[in-house]
Amino acid sequence: MDVGNPLVNILIFGAFVVVTLVVVVRVSRGPRQAGDFYHGGRAFTGRQNGIAIAGDYLSAASFLGIAGAVAVYGYDGLLYSIGFLVAWLVALLLVAEPLRNTGKYTMADVLSFRMRQRPVRTAAAVSTLAVSFFYLLAQMAGAGGLVALLLGVQDQLGQSLVIAVVGALMIVYVLVGGMKGTTWVQIIKAVLLIVGAGLMTVWVLVLNNGNLSSLLDRAARDHPEGDRILGPMLQYGASDASKLGFISLAIALVLGAAGLPHVLMRFYTVPSAREARRSVTWAIGLIGAFYLFTLILGFGAAYLVGVDEILAAPGGANSAAPALAYELGGTLLLGVIAAVAFATILAVVAGLTITAAASFAHDVYNGVIKRGTASPEREVRVARITAVVVGLVSIVGGVLANGQNVAFLVSLAFAIAASANLPSILFSLYWRRFSTRGCVWSIYGGLLSALVLIAFSPVVTGSETAMFPGLDVAWFPLANPALVSVPVGFLLGWLGTVTSDDADQARATEMEVRSLTGAGAER
Repeated sequence: MDVGNPLVNILIFGAFVVVTLVVVVRVSRGPRQAGDFYHGGRAFTGRQNGIAIAGDYLSAASFLGIAGAVAVYGYDGLLYSIGFLVAWLVALLLVAEPLRNTGKYTMADVLSFRMRQRPVRTAAAVSTLAVSFFYLLAQMAGAGGLVALLLGVQDQLGQSLVIAVVGALMIVYVLVGGMKGTTWVQIIKAVLLIVGAGLMTVWVLVLNNGNLSSLLDRAARDHPEGDRILGPMLQYGASDASKLGFISLAIALVLGAAGLPHVLMRFYTVPSAREARRSVTWAIGLIGAFYLFTLILGFGAAYLVGVDEILAAPGGANSAAPALAYELGGTLLLGVIAAVAFATILAVVAGLTITAAASFAHDVYNGVIKRGTASPEREVRVARITAVVVGLVSIVGGVLANGQNVAFLVSLAFAIAASANLPSILFSLYWRRFSTRGCVWSIYGGLLSALVLIAFSPVVTGSETAMFPGLDVAWFPLANPALVSVPVGFLLGWLGTVTSDDADQARATEMEVRSLTGAGAER
């Protein structure tokens, strides 16, 4: 597919990178403490943090993956939008405020508050790193497909070099700006993404005289599956296994957001629980509006670009939104939208990297290895080294995952978060009897069950679209493990607790008071 002038695309990319690097350098000036690297000095308002959360959450999966899924599968692609949005109700009603009141820097601060520090912090850090890695896979795959489309890079080596460049820029953002710089990049990116997607949405509607029915009719008429794209189960209705796969996907999407460590860490960047609630309400409004845009963009791409052309382009379904931009506004709009998508990837991977680095440095290095005796300066130094390691690992993983639908890859990260993190978070916040054994069993059990089922699923081997299509060791029939792994996480948390008697009731009472009132929370 011919998608405009590569030189123009590179210039717009370069302009965005320069502007955001200038912002990161400027906001990171001045005295630095450990808290500045982890939570930006708690200097953000609820509105600012809500926009940043939207920037964190509206990843390449949202812009590239969902628009592509809607274009190819119609109604079934929209299910990603619904699941991602509904998930925020769980975060708002059950997690945001008590988590902010109880924690300090990371998810492990909450889980270990009334339990034995070393085993719980180790388990929470392992889970955080696993979720971050799978989420990074999706962003790196999106980067490879996007830039391959824009620069006409067809060979695997060229796309691998693109992924390496994204990883290098991500490391620079984290090392230079910490959480404060990363947050401002996310705010800029969220505004650009929503405005850009809104402009394209209005453009598509104008072409259809503002008539949504006319848009759907045109998309159905030009789609290879015809009217089937307007009803459910085009993608998930072929067999009983695919129907169960849809249920498993829904569980992962709805429950996963409240367990994503890079989203949970954002609640610590505001000065109070009230601002944490405001953050989520702002995020819900912005994210909800954006997901309505993806409906229009997906169906618009289906008839303006064509499904066969989308699937044949570099990046496959992930190319739907950039290709639509080229059809609407030519080279200039394509370059702008592509730069916004590139900004989306950079901002999200920077947020994921800083979360993984903070978890290892704060929870494993200081909390487990040094038993809380490491100086803040040494802890931040370890976090910076970890950020470099995470960046290098994510580059390798992104090369292996290149070509996969990014919305689907993110759903795997959601499944791991819902299986390993959410059960232990809810039990810790709302079950006074919850014990160290229950927490450790819940995290490791949910994590291992999800990873094993993914490893032996059609996602990894046994299908033409698998990461390793030449192998076939798949015995688990579902593409998403949440239907099995989420109940395993909850069950093992309960079983480990009822078979032990090490709950600290005094600490449980203190945690309950803090989580509900904010008393004692760090300001």
